[in-house]
Amino acid sequence: MDQTFSDRIKVTLLLLALAGLATGIVLHLSGHPAQAALAWTAGVLPALAALIVEIVRSLARGEIGLDIVAALSMTAALAFGETLAAAVVAVMYSGGTFLESFAEGRARREMHDLLSRVPRTATRYTGDGIEEVPLDAIVPGDLLLIRQGDVVPVDGSVASDGAYLDTSALTGESLPRRAVRGDDALSGSTNAGDAFDITALRPARDSTYAGIVRLVEEAQQSRAPMARMADRWSLGFLAVTVAIALAAWWFTGDPIRAVAVLVVATPCPLILAVPVALVAGLSRAARFGVLVKGARPLEAMAQVRTLILDKTGTLTDGRPQIVAIERHGALSEDDILQLAAALDQASKHPVAQAVVAAARARGLTLPVPAEVEERPGEGVTGLVAGQRVIVGGAAFAAARTGGEAWQPGRFPFGSVLVALAVDGRIAGHLVMADPLRAEAAQMMTRLRAQGVDRILLATGDRADVADQVVAGLGLDAVRSELAPEGKVALVTEERRAAPVMMVGDGVNDAPALAAADVGVAMGVRGAAASAEAADVVLLVDRVDRLAQGIEVARRSRGIAMQSVVVGIGLSVAGMVAAAFGLLSPVQGAVLQEVIDVAVILNALRALRIDPA
Repeated sequence: MDQTFSDRIKVTLLLLALAGLATGIVLHLSGHPAQAALAWTAGVLPALAALIVEIVRSLARGEIGLDIVAALSMTAALAFGETLAAAVVAVMYSGGTFLESFAEGRARREMHDLLSRVPRTATRYTGDGIEEVPLDAIVPGDLLLIRQGDVVPVDGSVASDGAYLDTSALTGESLPRRAVRGDDALSGSTNAGDAFDITALRPARDSTYAGIVRLVEEAQQSRAPMARMADRWSLGFLAVTVAIALAAWWFTGDPIRAVAVLVVATPCPLILAVPVALVAGLSRAARFGVLVKGARPLEAMAQVRTLILDKTGTLTDGRPQIVAIERHGALSEDDILQLAAALDQASKHPVAQAVVAAARARGLTLPVPAEVEERPGEGVTGLVAGQRVIVGGAAFAAARTGGEAWQPGRFPFGSVLVALAVDGRIAGHLVMADPLRAEAAQMMTRLRAQGVDRILLATGDRADVADQVVAGLGLDAVRSELAPEGKVALVTEERRAAPVMMVGDGVNDAPALAAADVGVAMGVRGAAASAEAADVVLLVDRVDRLAQGIEVARRSRGIAMQSVVVGIGLSVAGMVAAAFGLLSPVQGAVLQEVIDVAVILNALRALRIDPA
């Protein structure tokens, strides 16, 4: 059933129940008891009918829930003429289901952002030119043109002298790579340089990016949703309720006592307290930049024991940064950065953009370069303030100055060197790296304190790079060189031992996010696909907010459980009192309302949760 239509039905049932209760009260007070009974009955019947349909569906799925108690209480109250009590129960129940629906919302949305990124057409060479063709028309061996900024539509091999590919959506690697003739060009990667050609190796339906889309869909379908917390108590509570009601009827011969027991037993503390506490938790988590897509993911967060983290963009910033500036002449560090950034203004290279951003952050004035020539993926040459400047890879600069490529020996493994040459001489080097987030170490300590027993790294990077980056964090394991399906396999393996949370930011992480008990996406700069596949999205670019989110989830769930235990305890006490004739059905319904108010007020304490 469409979720929007289902929500409308719940709203309608609540309005009908409220209208019936209010109309009946007015008629009763105006001296028309018969018409009041009809109004109360009219308000009950739609809710009861919808409840019976839901019970039948649940039983068909092999599930037994507390909805049966509510149906028994309304049915018994109508059967024995206690229409006011039945109307009160109908309002309580329909209000509870509406609130639960509001709390959960839709836990999943269509993967429209992921699918919209998949190219619909490709540019193919023909005998006398080029043409736009649908992806389905591409066959292995076709020669395709990949323009600047295009997403590679199918897996292929580079047919030009070189290409510059941004593969971050596939591998999570933040730095684009240079590809030469014959290298693989995977679908889903982006052309970050000049136009180039590829030879298609396989149809679109069998290509890498299409496989990632399928992995997300399959993982979402295979993942069993968590049962409502209330349903875990259903069999025991149902048995106790029926036993007390039958015993009261058997020993006294008065069916009204059984009705009173059933009315008091209507499990509104379970139906109401849980969603109220979790909705409050959702609201509180959002205040800290943690968007949780419903009450079920929040409850799942509270039970996480294993955390799997992606590296690039999650534990690291995901953007190359300058970690050192090496001088090889009279120029100061600011001079080196200023000249390099001035020339890099003419380049779209991610490293060039990072250099420009660093210079502007220092407040440096950047002259406009002239006579700029760029070799995509290698470097840029041009004039800056009358000086001939070269900026690029160490080998690129060395080849144009007659010097040797300089290699650092004391900087982070996997660093990228940006050489600067001025008027034919190497003037300095910028050492670029994707450093660990400053808040990562503190987050690990807080996560351990929150009961996360096992923390792993899952990355597509090389093992030596991954080990170097996370050294000292105290991770339980590092899994490197993982393809998207490898991350899914890791999540599946870890889920056999304990509930798993997966955190990532790239398209390549989306299948693993969908497969985990809780998937968390970095929403500020992460891929839209990962945000769609995830249960939780961090709206601020700080991974340590994850610890705050988990704390809010655990405390919200604790408050919900507290409300449940206290509410059910009071309900059982009321059932016993009703069995001994101390409460009439209407009094029992009113008592249940008092219990409801108490547990709701307690549940709202989740709005005041203040995580460390």
